[in-house]
Amino acid sequence: MAEPGKGVTAGKLAINVQKRLTRAQEKVMQKLGKADETRDAAFEEMVSNFNKQMAEGTKLQKDLKAYLTAVKTMHDASRRLQDCLADMYEPDWFGKEEMDTLAEDTDTLWLDYHQNITDKSLSSLDTYLAQFPDIKARIAKRDRKMVDFDSARHHFASLQKGKKKDEAKVAKPAALLEMAAPSWAQGLISAHQVAQTNLSYNQAEEDLGRAQKIFEELNVELQDELPALWENRVGVYVNSFQSLAGQQEKFHREMGKLSQNLNDIMTKLEEQRELKKGGTAAAKTGDGAKSEEANHSESASPPAKSAVTNGADGDLPPGFLYKVKVIHDYSATDGDELELKIGDTVLALAFDNPDEQDDGWLLGVQESHWLQNKDISAKGVFPENFTQKV
Repeated sequence: MAEPGKGVTAGKLAINVQKRLTRAQEKVMQKLGKADETRDAAFEEMVSNFNKQMAEGTKLQKDLKAYLTAVKTMHDASRRLQDCLADMYEPDWFGKEEMDTLAEDTDTLWLDYHQNITDKSLSSLDTYLAQFPDIKARIAKRDRKMVDFDSARHHFASLQKGKKKDEAKVAKPAALLEMAAPSWAQGLISAHQVAQTNLSYNQAEEDLGRAQKIFEELNVELQDELPALWENRVGVYVNSFQSLAGQQEKFHREMGKLSQNLNDIMTKLEEQRELKKGGTAAAKTGDGAKSEEANHSESASPPAKSAVTNGADGDLPPGFLYKVKVIHDYSATDGDELELKIGDTVLALAFDNPDEQDDGWLLGVQESHWLQNKDISAKGVFPENFTQKV
């Protein structure tokens, strides 16, 4: 005895095979022009739009993923560059701590950029495309049910047309049987044949009604959903690209600031190198002058004291080191800072306590103030990179 489960599966399989055969026969008849086909031009246009929309959305998704891959590649390249610079940057160079912080900020900016695009652009696009497979499957089902409806409609129509012929066929055998069968048997045979004809006709009518109902339910649902989905694409594209544009603008703005900081650090490092070169050259020149002076006669008067110690007989302030020219305006933000204007000349002074000097800052007094007042009460600190040594 067969297992119930297997019997049910075999029955369903047989029904499905029969449906496929019936549909295939119907399609052949329609292609040969021997059977009419249900057509809906408006719905066909909806399906065409749906296919176009799905193809465009899939391409956008693919290209956005490729863009994210490129962002990841650029992030990796940027990180390698930062690591290379960190390895080369010696601890005693200007801005070592700032360089380390800049590298961390750059890495974080790239990570945030990639994550924001993923969360705000790609995720919404993925959600949008997730609905297409189900709708596509229902469109295909609607097409199959339309073929079933056409097949049932044609079968029922053929029964209607052949009903009179069937009645005639029933009457003819009865006439032939009159000579051989008793009178009471003739009525039974005729009634049986009529009942069989009516049974087939009623079954075909029920099949037609059932096929029409299934088809129309699917058809109505899709006719409501497809136009709404088609219009929804505009909002999806706007949100995707608007979000992407916003993230790009923010990323490049912040990256521009970090790039400017890096440029400033490199400029300052180069300036310090030039200052060291100038100081070394001056020291060598001073040593040569001393050697030449030592060759003079012993009766020559001794040289004047250094301006650093006695101010060059009052012409320069005590503690004077050198002069600098202001190349950028600077607005003082604290009471101990100097206000600088492009073109000003500042006399750089030595700090009383070297430990009080911050990296990148100098102490000085405006030359114009010193020449007028001969005091350093107005001295203050100022950023070295806003000036140039003269």
